[in-house]
Amino acid sequence: MAKEEKGTTKGPDKGTTKDPDKGKKKSADKGKKKSADKLSFAQTVSNNVFAMKLAGKYTRLMVVAAFISTVFGYFEWVFFDGVFIRKIVQALDSNASFRSVLGFIGIMTAVFFLIELYNKYADNVIYPLETIKLYGGIYKQLFAKAKNVELRCYEDPDFYDKYTMAIDGAEEKICAIVKRFWGFLVSLPALGVVFYLMYDIDHYAVLFIISPLIGNFIFGNYKRIYEYKRYQAQVPGNKVHNYVSRMMYLPDGAKEMRLSNVFALLRKQYSEATEKNVRAAVKYAFANCSLSFWRITFTFTIIFEGVLFYASYRTLVSKTISLSQLAIMTSLMVAMTWMLITAFEDIVELMKNGVFINNLRTFLEYEEQIPQDQGGVMPEGFLSLEFRNVCFSYKDEETIRDLSFKIDNGDIVALVGHNGAGKTTIIKLLLRFYDPTSGEILLNGRNIKEYDLRAYRRLFATTFQDFAIFAMSVKENVLMGRHYENEDEIVHRALRRAGILEKVESLPKGVDTVMTKVFDKEGAVFSGGQHQKLAVARTFAKESPVKIFDEPSSALDPIAEYDLFKNILKEGRTHTMVFISHRLSSVKNCDKVFMLEKGTIVERGSHRELIDAHGKYAKMYIRQAMNYLAVEKEEEVIL
Repeated sequence: MAKEEKGTTKGPDKGTTKDPDKGKKKSADKGKKKSADKLSFAQTVSNNVFAMKLAGKYTRLMVVAAFISTVFGYFEWVFFDGVFIRKIVQALDSNASFRSVLGFIGIMTAVFFLIELYNKYADNVIYPLETIKLYGGIYKQLFAKAKNVELRCYEDPDFYDKYTMAIDGAEEKICAIVKRFWGFLVSLPALGVVFYLMYDIDHYAVLFIISPLIGNFIFGNYKRIYEYKRYQAQVPGNKVHNYVSRMMYLPDGAKEMRLSNVFALLRKQYSEATEKNVRAAVKYAFANCSLSFWRITFTFTIIFEGVLFYASYRTLVSKTISLSQLAIMTSLMVAMTWMLITAFEDIVELMKNGVFINNLRTFLEYEEQIPQDQGGVMPEGFLSLEFRNVCFSYKDEETIRDLSFKIDNGDIVALVGHNGAGKTTIIKLLLRFYDPTSGEILLNGRNIKEYDLRAYRRLFATTFQDFAIFAMSVKENVLMGRHYENEDEIVHRALRRAGILEKVESLPKGVDTVMTKVFDKEGAVFSGGQHQKLAVARTFAKESPVKIFDEPSSALDPIAEYDLFKNILKEGRTHTMVFISHRLSSVKNCDKVFMLEKGTIVERGSHRELIDAHGKYAKMYIRQAMNYLAVEKEEEVIL
């Protein structure tokens, strides 16, 4: 259902109003804002260490298995090129028999066989199983964080983009970091061994390693930066792709697509996003191509051709090294080149993934302005709730200005006004989804910021106009995770008051019927009005002293609306009631009616008092009554 407070109206200038998005705004950047592609080396290293700790938290076995695999991999390189080739060449120089090296070959074969056996076990058993554990752990943590961040964050495109990038293959990037991290660390001693063996043959040959260093460190690093820039440039387009894809397979827009030309608009959006992504790819394609060329040139061409030329000269012209030493040196140079390439690929990937992990880390480490687990004073019931000179601004738009009112225990209060008047924003402030820019909200005479947040929110049972129906049973959709001793009785009573019990009882499994067909082909599909009644039943079921209804009857027919409000008013005999309604006929029996305009109360009183005042409320009521009664003159409306 559509949100009412989407468009806000800017109030008159009353001086400078602080913007909560300024000063408080850490968005998902805890401190200074740094461009992701300009992270310092220390920050990149820190991000990779963070990822390793995160992996170790959920799957130590994967971390250990990756370390063992990496050690075995470098052992094979060093052993084959540094030991086996040397052994064979020495046997050749000394005219040793084949039998003398046969045992050595057998041992080497057995060792390599065991290593390969372990690698296959790790690749096909350990990694797949542990990746599932890692996936589950990381996403549980991500979803828990997403649940706790303020509502404001979801309305901030920058924050939402960071959240999108944080969850985009997070477990894959962490798995990659685990392998690359060990790869780089283990490569250092392995390279040291090969370097020593080469230096032992020829002191100057080791100078050729400068070439792959330049190729990988300089050109590879710039390639990483450009690849991330391309990725960032394609994030908005990918968001459009994902949205259009969802609209294509979800039932939400199926009817509109068949009765209108909206499919063409969606296709146009998809095509435009594709074109933007193509332009982003083209923009960085030449740079990436050029960097790849120079990286390959410095990494392979120069070192291989250079070593062959140098070694051939030393062997054939100056005759300072033997043919066997030439073979060993060439073999070691090949090994060192590939080890350097792998090591620098590890570095580049660690730096690239370090940037991606930065989004994950900033999201997970984001400090909520209104923490869900915020402790404080435990509220002792509900006596009164007061807005005292409350102002609230969102993105430089003042949506609530100098608002003051009080709700006493047992009051039945209605908030009325045109769209954008600030009614739903008041409810969000009341529930501490937002904090006021200035002024204060008091519960029982005490600022609501001083109360334990969870305990404070338990005082309120709320039905929002943009409610969600979950792919769970009817019973679970009503109780919403709360547990009571007499659950069935509570659910049936709530469904009866909401006017939906008869429909639910007609379902094959009653209250245990799953809503929607997402997980169950026999799931129930309700109409919009029936969904709304189910959402209202949640509020009836929750044992809270204050019941809040935000447009609870917008999808109901007049008779269903009448019955619903009759039951709501019955509930008001034992509870404090606050509801928002555009249909003023439903607020006639309220104790207090607050008429809002541009974020402040312009009229207040009972229905009769406001009608007798002949103000804006009376004018709106008469116009609505004329539509219902099909009369053309205001005088024909009986007040």
